[in-house]
Amino acid sequence: MTTRVERRTVDLSGYPDLVVIYLGMRVNRIAGIKTLIGFGPKISSSVEAMPDGLLLHENFLFSLFPMHAGMRQYWRDPESLLKWTRSDPHRVWWQDFLRDAGGTGFWHETYFRHGGMEAIYDDVLKPIGFMKFAPLVPARGPMFGAAARGGKESGAAPVLSEAELYGDEPKKAG
Repeated sequence: MTTRVERRTVDLSGYPDLVVIYLGMRVNRIAGIKTLIGFGPKISSSVEAMPDGLLLHENFLFSLFPMHAGMRQYWRDPESLLKWTRSDPHRVWWQDFLRDAGGTGFWHETYFRHGGMEAIYDDVLKPIGFMKFAPLVPARGPMFGAAARGGKESGAAPVLSEAELYGDEPKKAG
């Protein structure tokens, strides 16, 4: 007996500015296991606090060896996501990570419903996602911050400035 597939879809008209972001952390060195596991409770408590604009958060595992965990988040709009990334606790996590990755690599890829995508790969040793087909460029100058990369200028300063991270002046576009 054959059965037809029950096909369904979703009506996203109530979410005109929807943003989907995939994030991942991959262990590069043994010390990275502690770093990755240490983020679990921090992320869980942050999600339980239901930041304004977060519609859904899902965790998943890319691989056990090397250990590579990830999450997918759906945000109401780019402004909500950017506001949250510039507030505590995220701001502190990101500053600390950029100063010391703790034996891990981190990446995210962001997709905007009304066009635009952006990504960052920090200490990611093996190409994944966009890295597998698009040219890699340094995340400097206009490519430094997520808002600028995604064409969603927010007017707010990045969590950690390029000068603070690298101790020099930002590179000019061109």
